[in-house]
Amino acid sequence: MTPSSKDGRWATLKAKLRPVLARIRRTVPRGLRFVVGILMIIGGFFGFLPVLGFWMIPLGVMVAAMDVRLLIRWWRMSK
Repeated sequence: MTPSSKDGRWATLKAKLRPVLARIRRTVPRGLRFVVGILMIIGGFFGFLPVLGFWMIPLGVMVAAMDVRLLIRWWRMSK
């Protein structure tokens, strides 16, 4: 895998998740976002169950990171 293809995949993933994260930012109150993110991470560990999935772990990290200032700055710099 070349570095350029890795960057292209990262950009594609960010583009797909941008509307989802924007909706979460609009609808979920600030303090509750961290709690929802942590619950999604915990639910991701039960990914072998039918409704829950391992996809919840990275999404939970992103949702919880919305309220952490250092991660917000890093996310904006990487755009």
